[in-house]
Amino acid sequence: MQRVQRAVVTGGGGFIGSHVCDRLLDSGAEVVCVDNFSTGHRSNVEHLADHPGFTLIEADVTEDLDVPGPVTLVLHLASPASLPEFARLPIETMLVGSAGTYNTLRIAQRHSARYVLASTSEVYGDPLEHPQKETYWGNVNPIGPRAVYDEAKRYAEAMTVAFRQTYGLDTGIVRIFNSYGPRMRDDGRVIPNFIAQALDEVPLLIHGDGEQTRSPCYVDDTVRGILALASSDIAHPVNIGNVEEISVLELARLAREAVGSASPFKHVDADLDDPRRRRPDISRATLELGWKPQVSFAEGLRLTVAAMRQARQGLSG
Repeated sequence: MQRVQRAVVTGGGGFIGSHVCDRLLDSGAEVVCVDNFSTGHRSNVEHLADHPGFTLIEADVTEDLDVPGPVTLVLHLASPASLPEFARLPIETMLVGSAGTYNTLRIAQRHSARYVLASTSEVYGDPLEHPQKETYWGNVNPIGPRAVYDEAKRYAEAMTVAFRQTYGLDTGIVRIFNSYGPRMRDDGRVIPNFIAQALDEVPLLIHGDGEQTRSPCYVDDTVRGILALASSDIAHPVNIGNVEEISVLELARLAREAVGSASPFKHVDADLDDPRRRRPDISRATLELGWKPQVSFAEGLRLTVAAMRQARQGLSG
């Protein structure tokens, strides 16, 4: 595939989306960031405002949308991405995965552009297969508290495949696992929550016994994987995540240690349908994209803590 010339990034004001915008601009591409800032933040892209290759369109992708000028890549990253946001914006979460996916696929179709859907490890639900391969169909509760996100992403994948089969659109699907790093808010996701609680010297809340596992992948590695897929012609889903599996209790300990906090742990009720184990099989990404994570969790955590400290100092300054 040729180098990306002009990319549309939906959800470009979000955590991962803003880092994608940075990396594309660094590569020489032009970027059209589309965001309604329902969960993303202007502060994530304000440093790009004067960049000659950057355009910001404040719009809701669940409504009909087109982008003037040439487009060679559409990256659909827009969506709420944490349990509190699903509870606050359930209908919006479903719509961005359904109508939003349809509308962004139509943009790619009109411009004959490569289309990449940002899907999620949540399509596997509380998995009965471990580690999770892309061929696993998942174990999802369609009416549980995570269902609006899980099912929206599963629907989005089906819609993306349907456009490829019906119209011959050049599509790809990336399933993202537990990404973390700078610009991530303490919005219910485990790592920024633990860091924020440690910085505030309040108890770190462990939901359930803490033995459930996650596989944290630093955002720079996640973005490299997304863009590697975008620059390929691979159509089938590809897992992008870290194979280092860590318990939630250990994540809390490491976050507290990285902050230098004496905060105690406090166990609270487990979240309903919280996956017990989460670790990707990344054989496809390694063999077909030459991708694997490079940033250790210790280094990624150090960088994330530093960024959250700096952000707090900026707010208080």
